[in-house]
Amino acid sequence: MPSVASAARRALAIAGLLALAGCGDKAPPPPPEATETGSAIASASGAAVESEFGTPIKDRVATLGFLNKRNNITQDIVLKSGESRRIGNAIVKLATCEKTAPWEDPPEIGAFVQLYVEERATTEQPLAWHKVFSGWLFRNAPSLNVVEHSVYDVWVKDCAMTFPGEEEPLASSRSAANPAGSPSTAASPAPVASPSATASASARAADTSPEE
Repeated sequence: MPSVASAARRALAIAGLLALAGCGDKAPPPPPEATETGSAIASASGAAVESEFGTPIKDRVATLGFLNKRNNITQDIVLKSGESRRIGNAIVKLATCEKTAPWEDPPEIGAFVQLYVEERATTEQPLAWHKVFSGWLFRNAPSLNVVEHSVYDVWVKDCAMTFPGEEEPLASSRSAANPAGSPSTAASPAPVASPSATASASARAADTSPEE
Protein backbone atom coordinates (compact mmCIF):
# COMPACT_ATOMS: atom_id res chain seq x y z
CA MET A 1 0.00 0.00 0.00
CA PRO A 2 1.56 3.33 -1.02
CA SER A 3 2.47 5.70 1.77
CA VAL A 4 0.94 9.14 2.22
CA ALA A 5 4.27 10.77 1.37
CA SER A 6 4.58 9.00 -1.98
CA ALA A 7 0.99 9.88 -2.87
CA ALA A 8 1.66 13.51 -2.05
CA ARG A 9 4.77 13.51 -4.25
CA ARG A 10 2.78 12.09 -7.17
CA ALA A 11 0.10 14.75 -6.69
CA LEU A 12 2.70 17.52 -6.72
CA ALA A 13 4.29 16.10 -9.88
CA ILE A 14 0.92 15.99 -11.65
CA ALA A 15 0.16 19.56 -10.57
CA GLY A 16 3.52 20.72 -11.92
CA LEU A 17 2.88 19.09 -15.29
CA LEU A 18 -0.54 20.72 -15.50
CA ALA A 19 0.96 24.10 -14.67
CA LEU A 20 3.57 23.74 -17.41
CA ALA A 21 0.89 22.76 -19.90
CA GLY A 22 -1.16 25.81 -18.93
CA CYS A 23 1.83 28.11 -19.46
CA GLY A 24 2.24 26.83 -22.99
CA ASP A 25 -1.29 27.91 -23.88
CA LYS A 26 -0.80 31.53 -22.76
CA ALA A 27 -0.57 34.27 -25.38
CA PRO A 28 2.72 36.19 -25.63
CA PRO A 29 2.84 39.26 -23.39
CA PRO A 30 1.95 42.61 -24.97
CA PRO A 31 4.59 45.29 -25.47
CA PRO A 32 5.47 47.26 -22.34
CA GLU A 33 3.37 50.35 -21.82
CA ALA A 34 5.01 53.76 -21.89
CA THR A 35 2.86 54.93 -18.99
CA GLU A 36 4.70 52.73 -16.50
CA THR A 37 6.54 54.88 -13.98
CA GLY A 38 10.22 54.70 -13.35
CA SER A 39 9.76 53.65 -9.72
CA ALA A 40 7.55 50.75 -10.82
CA ILE A 41 10.17 49.63 -13.32
CA ALA A 42 12.88 49.81 -10.72
CA SER A 43 10.91 47.91 -8.09
CA ALA A 44 9.89 45.24 -10.58
CA SER A 45 13.50 44.73 -11.63
CA GLY A 46 14.76 44.83 -8.06
CA ALA A 47 18.07 46.41 -9.00
CA ALA A 48 17.65 50.17 -9.37
CA VAL A 49 18.70 52.13 -6.30
CA GLU A 50 18.78 55.87 -6.83
CA SER A 51 19.30 58.91 -4.63
CA GLU A 52 16.87 61.77 -4.12
CA PHE A 53 19.81 64.12 -3.46
CA GLY A 54 19.77 66.91 -6.00
CA THR A 55 17.19 67.14 -8.77
CA PRO A 56 14.09 65.02 -7.99
CA ILE A 57 14.07 61.67 -9.76
CA LYS A 58 10.96 62.52 -11.77
CA ASP A 59 12.63 65.62 -13.24
CA ARG A 60 15.91 64.04 -14.30
CA VAL A 61 16.54 63.72 -18.03
CA ALA A 62 18.92 61.18 -19.55
CA THR A 63 20.49 61.21 -22.99
CA LEU A 64 21.05 57.70 -24.31
CA GLY A 65 22.82 56.49 -27.41
CA PHE A 66 21.00 53.92 -29.54
CA LEU A 67 22.60 51.84 -32.31
CA ASN A 68 20.92 49.66 -34.92
CA LYS A 69 23.66 47.30 -36.08
CA ARG A 70 21.73 46.27 -39.20
CA ASN A 71 21.92 49.69 -40.82
CA ASN A 72 24.69 51.17 -38.62
CA ILE A 73 22.48 54.12 -37.67
CA THR A 74 23.15 55.79 -34.33
CA GLN A 75 20.78 58.26 -32.71
CA ASP A 76 20.33 60.03 -29.39
CA ILE A 77 17.29 59.33 -27.22
CA VAL A 78 16.30 61.93 -24.61
CA LEU A 79 14.01 60.53 -21.90
CA LYS A 80 12.72 61.67 -18.53
CA SER A 81 12.49 59.19 -15.68
CA GLY A 82 9.66 56.76 -16.40
CA GLU A 83 9.45 57.48 -20.13
CA SER A 84 10.00 55.06 -22.99
CA ARG A 85 10.65 55.33 -26.72
CA ARG A 86 9.86 52.82 -29.44
CA ILE A 87 12.26 52.60 -32.38
CA GLY A 88 11.22 49.97 -34.89
CA ASN A 89 10.78 46.73 -33.01
CA ALA A 90 12.75 47.93 -29.98
CA ILE A 91 11.56 49.83 -26.91
CA VAL A 92 13.97 51.69 -24.63
CA LYS A 93 12.72 52.58 -21.15
CA LEU A 94 14.39 54.81 -18.60
CA ALA A 95 13.78 54.20 -14.90
CA THR A 96 16.08 56.96 -13.67
CA CYS A 97 19.54 58.41 -14.06
CA GLU A 98 22.22 59.50 -11.63
CA LYS A 99 25.55 61.27 -11.60
CA THR A 100 28.18 62.00 -9.00
CA ALA A 101 28.20 65.37 -7.27
CA PRO A 102 30.79 67.93 -8.41
CA TRP A 103 32.85 67.36 -5.25
CA GLU A 104 32.91 63.56 -5.66
CA ASP A 105 35.73 61.73 -7.40
CA PRO A 106 35.94 59.96 -9.78
CA PRO A 107 33.04 61.47 -11.75
CA GLU A 108 30.48 59.06 -13.13
CA ILE A 109 27.11 59.11 -14.90
CA GLY A 110 24.70 56.19 -14.83
CA ALA A 111 21.20 55.33 -16.01
CA PHE A 112 18.90 52.43 -15.21
CA VAL A 113 17.68 51.27 -18.62
CA GLN A 114 15.50 48.48 -19.94
CA LEU A 115 15.52 47.25 -23.53
CA TYR A 116 12.61 45.27 -25.00
CA VAL A 117 12.84 43.71 -28.45
CA GLU A 118 10.05 42.17 -30.52
CA GLU A 119 11.60 39.04 -31.99
CA ARG A 120 11.23 35.30 -32.36
CA ALA A 121 12.84 33.06 -29.77
CA THR A 122 13.02 30.36 -32.47
CA THR A 123 12.12 30.29 -36.15
CA GLU A 124 8.97 28.30 -35.36
CA GLN A 125 7.63 30.71 -32.74
CA PRO A 126 5.71 33.93 -33.46
CA LEU A 127 6.99 37.41 -32.77
CA ALA A 128 6.87 38.35 -29.09
CA TRP A 129 8.31 41.04 -26.84
CA HIS A 130 11.33 39.98 -24.81
CA LYS A 131 13.23 41.92 -22.17
CA VAL A 132 16.82 41.61 -23.33
CA PHE A 133 18.40 44.01 -20.84
CA SER A 134 17.54 45.57 -17.49
CA GLY A 135 20.14 47.29 -15.35
CA TRP A 136 22.49 50.21 -14.82
CA LEU A 137 24.68 51.55 -17.62
CA PHE A 138 27.72 53.69 -16.82
CA ARG A 139 29.34 56.21 -19.15
CA ASN A 140 32.89 56.11 -17.80
CA ALA A 141 32.90 52.39 -17.03
CA PRO A 142 30.80 50.80 -19.80
CA SER A 143 32.36 47.37 -19.33
CA LEU A 144 30.70 46.99 -15.92
CA ASN A 145 27.35 46.29 -17.58
CA VAL A 146 26.70 46.07 -21.31
CA VAL A 147 23.70 45.40 -23.53
CA GLU A 148 24.29 42.07 -25.23
CA HIS A 149 22.09 41.86 -28.32
CA SER A 150 22.84 40.95 -31.91
CA VAL A 151 21.01 43.95 -33.39
CA TYR A 152 20.69 46.75 -30.83
CA ASP A 153 23.01 48.54 -28.45
CA VAL A 154 22.23 51.21 -25.84
CA TRP A 155 24.62 53.31 -23.76
CA VAL A 156 24.34 56.32 -21.47
CA LYS A 157 25.71 59.71 -22.55
CA ASP A 158 24.43 62.23 -19.99
CA CYS A 159 22.10 62.81 -17.05
CA ALA A 160 20.66 66.31 -16.67
CA MET A 161 20.46 67.03 -12.94
CA THR A 162 21.88 69.56 -10.48
CA PHE A 163 22.95 69.52 -6.86
CA PRO A 164 22.40 72.09 -4.09
CA GLY A 165 24.98 74.84 -4.32
CA GLU A 166 25.78 74.44 -8.02
CA GLU A 167 24.02 77.76 -8.76
CA GLU A 168 26.04 79.69 -6.15
CA PRO A 169 29.22 80.16 -8.24
CA LEU A 170 27.24 81.95 -10.94
CA ALA A 171 25.65 84.32 -8.42
CA SER A 172 29.03 84.93 -6.77
CA SER A 173 30.64 85.81 -10.10
CA ARG A 174 27.91 88.33 -10.79
CA SER A 175 28.42 89.93 -7.37
CA ALA A 176 32.17 90.13 -7.94
CA ALA A 177 31.65 91.81 -11.31
CA ASN A 178 29.52 94.54 -9.67
CA PRO A 179 30.69 94.93 -6.02
CA ALA A 180 28.85 97.10 -3.52
CA GLY A 181 29.85 100.78 -3.64
CA SER A 182 31.08 100.71 -7.24
CA PRO A 183 29.63 103.33 -9.59
CA SER A 184 26.68 102.08 -11.54
CA THR A 185 26.68 102.14 -15.32
CA ALA A 186 23.03 103.16 -15.40
CA ALA A 187 22.25 106.65 -16.74
CA SER A 188 22.14 109.35 -14.05
CA PRO A 189 18.86 111.26 -13.68
CA ALA A 190 18.73 114.74 -15.20
CA PRO A 191 19.52 117.56 -12.67
CA VAL A 192 16.51 119.37 -11.24
CA ALA A 193 16.61 123.19 -11.07
CA SER A 194 16.44 124.66 -7.57
CA PRO A 195 13.34 126.76 -6.60
CA SER A 196 15.44 129.95 -6.12
CA ALA A 197 16.88 129.75 -9.62
CA THR A 198 13.40 129.24 -11.04
CA ALA A 199 12.05 132.31 -9.17
CA SER A 200 14.93 134.56 -10.38
CA ALA A 201 14.33 133.56 -13.97
CA SER A 202 10.62 134.40 -13.64
CA ALA A 203 11.39 137.87 -12.22
CA ARG A 204 13.77 138.74 -15.05
CA ALA A 205 11.15 137.69 -17.58
CA ALA A 206 8.57 140.01 -15.95
CA ASP A 207 10.95 143.05 -16.05
CA THR A 208 11.64 142.67 -19.75
CA SER A 209 8.01 142.17 -20.83
CA PRO A 210 6.51 145.15 -22.89
CA GLU A 211 3.98 147.45 -21.22
CA GLU A 212 0.47 147.78 -22.61
